[in-house]
Amino acid sequence: MDTSAAESADVDSLGRRTGPRRQHTIEEKLRIVLETHVRGASVATVAHRHKVNPNQVFAWRQLYRRGLNWLFAGSDDGGERAAAIYSLLGTAKLNNLDPEGYLRYVLERIADHPINRLEELLPWTVVEQLPSLRLAA
Repeated sequence: MDTSAAESADVDSLGRRTGPRRQHTIEEKLRIVLETHVRGASVATVAHRHKVNPNQVFAWRQLYRRGLNWLFAGSDDGGERAAAIYSLLGTAKLNNLDPEGYLRYVLERIADHPINRLEELLPWTVVEQLPSLRLAA
């Protein structure tokens, strides 16, 4: 089957797309962004190869570079929750705590913990109380 005829039906005489926009999956976005980081690759060539607007690829790259991998979280609320968790785990690492162990510790206690004493569950407090959660040097 000749695909050039089918593809040309979706663009006007100036080469602009006229059909519906394609929704990219999380995996596709990440793959495209990572492809632009390969030495010698340009955003324009990668975008052209995947039939994506280069401006969109630049936007995805900016979000990825800022660590906003939750651009793929599905919603703004999901992104905000992910940001809060990433921030908490990053703070645990900065305090030399095992992030997984710290998260397990907090989740086991937070439901019954008084709200006016939440500072007791913060990483810099936990590291003093529980040396067993420290990362190995």
